[in-house]
Amino acid sequence: MTAPQTPSAPRPNVWALLPLGVFFLLYILTFIFTGNLSKIPVVVAFLVASMVALLLCKGNINTRVNVFCRGASNDTLLLMVVIFILAGAFAGSANAMGAVDATVNAILYLLPKNMIPASLFVAACLVSMAMGTSCGTIAALAPIAVGIAPQAGISIPAVVGIVVGGSMFGDNLSYISDTTIVVTRTQGVRMKDKFLTNIRIVIPAAVIAILIYVVQGYELTESIVPASISWIKILPYTVVLITALAGVNVMVVLAGGTLLAGIVGLCTADVTVWQWMAAANKGIVNGMGELIIVSLLAGGMFEVIRHSGGIDWLVGKLTRNARTPRRAEGSMAALTVLTNLCTANNTVALMIVSPIARKIAEACHINRRRVAGLLDTVSCFAQGLLPYGAQLLIASGLAGGINPMTIIPHLYYPMLIGVAALLAIVLQYPRGKKEVGASR
Repeated sequence: MTAPQTPSAPRPNVWALLPLGVFFLLYILTFIFTGNLSKIPVVVAFLVASMVALLLCKGNINTRVNVFCRGASNDTLLLMVVIFILAGAFAGSANAMGAVDATVNAILYLLPKNMIPASLFVAACLVSMAMGTSCGTIAALAPIAVGIAPQAGISIPAVVGIVVGGSMFGDNLSYISDTTIVVTRTQGVRMKDKFLTNIRIVIPAAVIAILIYVVQGYELTESIVPASISWIKILPYTVVLITALAGVNVMVVLAGGTLLAGIVGLCTADVTVWQWMAAANKGIVNGMGELIIVSLLAGGMFEVIRHSGGIDWLVGKLTRNARTPRRAEGSMAALTVLTNLCTANNTVALMIVSPIARKIAEACHINRRRVAGLLDTVSCFAQGLLPYGAQLLIASGLAGGINPMTIIPHLYYPMLIGVAALLAIVLQYPRGKKEVGASR
């Protein structure tokens, strides 16, 4: 039996990138005519762009569809989808049995009461690490922060800015964050390796932010009295965090966390078996459904673009003058920020940029763990400061409809991680071994 022939490399073709142009144009036109980027669903934008990609692809309709399906069904993408499903099931189960409220109350109980700004920031960091979502953290903590503000003599925009900033910490670093899942799977690196590289970039920013909040809260002496704490309910988040940091397979971590959340909920009579199942289903469908569809459409579209030579053309242009790691990483960072500004969603931005960044990293022999950490950090910097991003819109709504622009001056942590990412590129820190060729 003759071995299958390896397909030749696609010829660079700038026109193959037209679907990406259409994708961005849809958002630009939406903003021009409505002033609200959320008016166009991201699934619809990807669907239109995918249809354009199929129209531009050479070959008969069966050939084009086969190329699209090959991209939507590759091993990395399907594994990412499975992780999204498990993450949604865990988040839904933990929320239904009261783990979020219990974790928030426990953190506020344990942290010093005379340092309210710093305590709220640390609480947001830890909750977002456990939950893996900035929006979920803001939804959990913003109402508490708004209630604390008048008692502590802090302005509402300032206290909401503390929560939003801390929520971006876990959005960037959590093992179950969708941005972490995207960059680790697309770059072909272990979550533990990405975490250890990433935290070295952002931990100085977190320390500086805490010091700023300590100074700001120096004259505040009001105490916070949290509601009664059910310590057993923090067990699911605690176990997930510990096992994830220990390097246990992420699917085992999430499946075990979902099971533990359900068992604790049944033991405390907070949920029945049927309510637990409904909560897990809600977490998957409502929390991750759109993201799963977007992942499949993005995977198919990028395979069509790659097949038609678009990725090779773009990588060639970006690496032509990026002969040094600094320039290559600067190109990746700039592309990430630009894409984030257009999509207003850092996960979607990383889905678009990560495959391109991987090609650039391979061409310039840059360590992929470093690339994963930088991409995630830059995306969280951009997303955390977007006045039309989901995070600030949710926060402003929970704060009584304040203008999102009033929150931005108080977002110290997102600003600081932007500086940290820039310094990491300029100073080439943390250093990692150069890599040659494709991933494992």
